[in-house]
This record gives sequence, C-alpha cells and structure tokens, in this order.
Amino acid sequence: MYAVVDVETTGGKYNEEGITEIAIFKYDGNKIVDQFISLVNPERPIQPFVVQLTGINEKMLQNAPKFYEVAKRIVEITEDCTLVAHNASFDYRMLSTEFNRLGFTYERPTLCTVALSKKLIPEQASYKLGKLVRSLGIPLSDRHRAAGDARATVKLLKLLLDKDIGKNIVKEVLRSKEHDQVARKFQSLVEQVKPVTGVYYLHNQKGDVIYIGKSLNMRKRVNQHFTGKSRKALKIQLETHSVSAEETGSELIALLKEIDEIQLHKPKHNRVHKNDRIRFGLEEGMSSSGYRILRIVHAQDSGNYVTTFKNLSNARKTLYFFAQKHTLCLKYVGLESPTNGCTDLEANKCLGACVGNETSEHYNARVQQCIDKLRFSSPNLLIIDKGRTHDERSVILIQDNEYKGFGYADLNYQIRNLEMVKTIITPMKNSRAARHLVQSYVRKNKIKQVIDLNEEA
Repeated sequence: MYAVVDVETTGGKYNEEGITEIAIFKYDGNKIVDQFISLVNPERPIQPFVVQLTGINEKMLQNAPKFYEVAKRIVEITEDCTLVAHNASFDYRMLSTEFNRLGFTYERPTLCTVALSKKLIPEQASYKLGKLVRSLGIPLSDRHRAAGDARATVKLLKLLLDKDIGKNIVKEVLRSKEHDQVARKFQSLVEQVKPVTGVYYLHNQKGDVIYIGKSLNMRKRVNQHFTGKSRKALKIQLETHSVSAEETGSELIALLKEIDEIQLHKPKHNRVHKNDRIRFGLEEGMSSSGYRILRIVHAQDSGNYVTTFKNLSNARKTLYFFAQKHTLCLKYVGLESPTNGCTDLEANKCLGACVGNETSEHYNARVQQCIDKLRFSSPNLLIIDKGRTHDERSVILIQDNEYKGFGYADLNYQIRNLEMVKTIITPMKNSRAARHLVQSYVRKNKIKQVIDLNEEA
C-alpha cells in the first residue's frame, strides 16, 4: 500500500519551515482507496515568494486546523504504507519535523518518484514534476497546490509501476520496510546514549563487548556506527545487540579510559589502539663540555623521558619546533651531526653553544625552559578539568612522574592534600600510552587548573 503525499510549506530557514497544506492519497497500486486534503495553519509567517508561487496566504490559513489537529488523521492514513512523494526526502522531513515539534517520532519507509523516474524513464529533459508529467502526457492542474501535485504523483507512480517489469519498485518497498525495522532498532539504541563526553561500549547478544570508543558526543558517534556503509560498520551493525556508556565529562579522562578498557576487554572490532604505539622518547643528557643535550631514542616502558612520541617524524618535527622557539642548538638536540657547528649558527639563529661561543649556564637555562614545556612541570601534579556536572571537577593524579588514576570531586572539595586526593582516585595502569596521552593533551589543550603538589606540601 502506498501513501502518496505532497506538502506546501511557509519557506524559510532549514527546519524552521511549517506546513501550510497537505494532501495524501492512499493508493493500492490500482486505485485510490482513501484521501486526506487540508490547509494547515503553520503558526508562523509565510515567505512572500511562497505566497506568489502557491497562492496560499496567511488570511486563508487563519481558520485552518493547526498541525496537531490533523496529526492523528495523517498517522492513520499512512499506517502500514510506504510514503511516496516527488522528492520524498523533503516531504518526509517536513512531516517528521512537525511531529517532532509535538514530541512524537514519525517513521515511515519512503519512495521517491524522482529517483524512480530517473531509473525507469531515463534521458528526460527535466525531472521536475511539472515538466516531467507534461512530457509523459499526465494532466496536472493546480500546480504548486498539494492536491494537484499529489494527484499527478499518483498517476506518475501508476505509470512507473506499469513500466517496472522487473518489479524493482516492489523489491525496493520490501527492502525499505526491512531497513525501517532495523533503523528503528538502532534508533532505540542510539536514544539510550546521552549526547555527552564519555566512553561507549557496543555489546553482542551474549553481552560481550565487541567495540569500545570515546567521543565528545557519544550519541552522535554511536549513530555514525549504525549509519556507516563501510565493511567494518556493517559488521558492527550486524553483531550489535545493546549499547552501554559511561560519562566522563573530561575528554582527557575519556581518552585514558578508552585505552585502558580496550586493553582490558580486547574487543574484536577495535584495532590495536593507535595510542599504544608510542615508539620514541626524548632523553636528556650532558655533553663532555657541560652542555645539556636532548636526543630522540627508542622508548622503553622503564625509561624516564622528557616526553614521548608516536613516530620518528612527529618526534623530529616537535623537537625542531621547540629548538627554534627556545634558540637551542640543532647539534645538541640531535637533529644535526655532532662533529661540526650547526647550520643555524651560519644563519645567526644559534647563539654558538655548538662551538663554545655561549656559556653552558646560559644555554642550559633555555634547555630547562624547553623541558618545562614538554614534560610534566612537576613530578607530583593534579590536573583539574571539567566534570560530569557544573558542580563537579575531574581530577587526574600524577605522582613521581607516573599516571596514578582519575576521580571526581565536588567544587567545594579542597583538592590540595595528596592523601586526601588518593581517597577519590580510581587507580589506573601507568602505561607508556597513558603517560604520553596526559603529557601531549596538557601541552596542546586548555586545562582548567594544574596544581603542583610539591608546592602545596
């Protein structure tokens, strides 16, 4: 059964339009079995160009029913039908928008006679309704009025059904109904997830975690999994039975928790997490002449590095940036051969440490400034950021340069004493990936507050 629809609207900004007229013809493939035609008071102004186009003005709509008064009839006449329209996405969007304003979800499978016409009647000069039906000999009266356009669309649909020898339209309807049922299932799962920052888990029918992700808007991200067309997305859609989520408030905590949870659960659809591949570290040393040196080395879990990097290219780019910023010698940061003076010396960008023209005391002070920017500013820190509510703050504890865990505290809670902080912290693994995440995030993002516990002691 088909519900052939046409709506006229007020025009205006996207999703701020209102319906001014609607016509629905219930069509069984042979004849019209029911119909509904009505003006609608949109309770908003009509754009002047729309008045000229349709002839519908605000005076005509003063006594017309409002949408909520015709909503029940629209639901009834389109029940168990495929919604058909010329440019169906527009008419369906308008109906869905009006129902959403009433707090009701309106869902129907759809068919678009524009798309069908392009498949079954190719090489037409135009697929606009007026020009198309005229070229096909279909009469059209009351153009740009809902009833006239909907009647013409019924006749167009009948012609398309006659031309559809392969029954592609019927197949499309069946696919649409099946897809609609699947879409409703996923929509229900998506609505269970809040549009907030956190970590989400996709579960199979047994309850096993098959995918873990983090997002600043978990609902939006979960919806992307269910609407994706990639091979991985389709596999996830096929296996997902339920969704759970944990709000974190802080993006940094979401990143840290995602890494920890992936390592714990090893979900089948998560690749080895990109942040686990921390391959290089920045090591500090001293030259024989007393100049502090920095060098990039392969990272080990037990190493005590100024900072870490995912790959050599990123390490070299970062180190070069900070060397330029703090006027450090390229020779003493390992970016050029140690046998000669650096190229920056010739360009007057190096103060001469590489050839002994600058004292080690002056040079080493700038190295310290660079290190302070790259590493934790103190071995014992509290990183304070957004919480899950306005009255809450997230807390990340760094102790002896190790990541100890995170927790949450009320704004009125005095987060200063280390022993006090430990009571609210959830212990977490001090992995190389976690330390890298904390350092790089604090370096690149605005944090509400960083407290040096050494100064508080």
